[in-house]
Amino acid sequence: MTTPMKILIADDHPIVREGMKQIIAKAVDMTIGGEALNGQEALDRIEAEEFDAVVLDINMPGRDGLEILKDIRRSRPTLPVLLLSMYSEDQVAVRALKAGASGFLNKESAPRELVHALRKIIGGGKYVSEALAEKLALGLDANLKAAHHEELSDREFQVLTMIASGKDVGEIAEELFISVKTVRTYRDRIMEKMNLKNDVELAHYAIRHKLV
Repeated sequence: MTTPMKILIADDHPIVREGMKQIIAKAVDMTIGGEALNGQEALDRIEAEEFDAVVLDINMPGRDGLEILKDIRRSRPTLPVLLLSMYSEDQVAVRALKAGASGFLNKESAPRELVHALRKIIGGGKYVSEALAEKLALGLDANLKAAHHEELSDREFQVLTMIASGKDVGEIAEELFISVKTVRTYRDRIMEKMNLKNDVELAHYAIRHKLV
């Protein structure tokens, strides 16, 4: 009998982890090899154990999934990593794939597509939804790359989406384990790079580009 593929789930929300565990449990060729509540815990598990794939939430406390992904690529360059996000696929998926993700999946699509996505990346392929794949094939990703938010660093992009979601600097600082002053510095850089004047303009931009 073939050994089931061992999956590591890294997400700080217990309900999300439990949901993914139930989905994967129905697949006879997969098993949950471990869970991680944050990025550092995921890195520690990956260093200590062997996994066939990692499901990594892009938006976790402290260092976000894109930063953790870069560390995974340095230590385990061939390990397939599927990034999950609650944000719009059109924008975040391109950034995720550029950072070295094997695939991207919106959390709303996970119940339907998680197992298929994992099988594809473990088999050496890349996974994005059919809708995004069609856009990329048509060359429309050039417009995504040219957008102002593509000039932001991964952390700046994370702060942008949090501000646009209605969180104040105190909430963002607490969630990311950084100071309020640091959040304000990121906010100022975002405004400068994107030529925006205030949070209202930032929110309108994020909505227009389907970032939230």
